[in-house]
Amino acid sequence: MSTTEDWFAELRRALGAARVPEEQITRTVDELRGHLAESGTAPEEEFGPADRFAASLGGLAPAPGEPDAEAEHWTWTADLFNDRRMLAVHGDQGWEVESLDSLGRFVCRRAPGVALAWEYRREVLAGRRRAAVLGALEPEGWELCGEWLVYGYFKRPKAATDGPAGALRTLPRTPAGRLFLSRRAKALLALWALASVAAYASMGLPGFAVLMAFGGAAAAVVTANLETRKGRETPPTS
Repeated sequence: MSTTEDWFAELRRALGAARVPEEQITRTVDELRGHLAESGTAPEEEFGPADRFAASLGGLAPAPGEPDAEAEHWTWTADLFNDRRMLAVHGDQGWEVESLDSLGRFVCRRAPGVALAWEYRREVLAGRRRAAVLGALEPEGWELCGEWLVYGYFKRPKAATDGPAGALRTLPRTPAGRLFLSRRAKALLALWALASVAAYASMGLPGFAVLMAFGGAAAAVVTANLETRKGRETPPTS
């Protein structure tokens, strides 16, 4: 059986032969070494032969943010009660979040042949907590991929933690929907619609505008305070 360094040397050779950029090879190797340090297992025992594992990663994978004419691009959003669940679902389908746009939507890409599953997490990054969260998560391979209000969204490829199980063999179709609301959000929207109709009927357009402005501001403040307080009480864990 080859040594750990022999295995990683073979992995580098195989990924290089598949034209994977050197920066991405180094990032992949670092993530795998971190996983092995936690699991205490040998690379061949955990991932199998290096050349086969390199093939399971899907060959050439453009670095995040690089243009790729063949990549699929998809933007979607969810409410704060549902975003983590939907990130888990779409991450398992190979969607990588590149950023959050100005409306808080997840801007994703998925390149054919790459077939990597992704895992995500949401953390509060308000105030002094930001440095603590980044300091705890970045050494574990988590990368900040977007921010919204007091939240930071992090990603990392599942291949770094699940081994071969993190590489997808087939890719599901791009989802037809772009908005994923939880039952709680739908109920709140229904109540909001009734209140808006009542405000408009009793006070006209000015009353409706005041309700919209006040309600939106109140919701943002309450949500931010709740999440920030929860973030102070609960330190980030892997």
